[in-house]
Amino acid sequence: MRLLPWTGSDGKPCYLSTDDPDSLISRLADDLEAAQLASAEQVVAGAGAVLNDPKAGERAVRFALTRAVESLGDVLRVAVSRGGDTGAR
Repeated sequence: MRLLPWTGSDGKPCYLSTDDPDSLISRLADDLEAAQLASAEQVVAGAGAVLNDPKAGERAVRFALTRAVESLGDVLRVAVSRGGDTGAR
């Protein structure tokens, strides 16, 4: 069973039951995971810039932190999907 990088409409995890890494859903999940990881890299860079700016206001810091938390959730899901045990379950 593969944990997919999205949740169902009820917010619960979605799993794929196939051993075929070339199935349509497997490829879609791979593409989405790659996009999530690339987005996380951008979020880290942007959040770092905000945190290093002494003039950044509360709204900018809150926005950066919100995006960082979202991205961290995506990255943890990818890690679990790929067999990493984050211990966060």
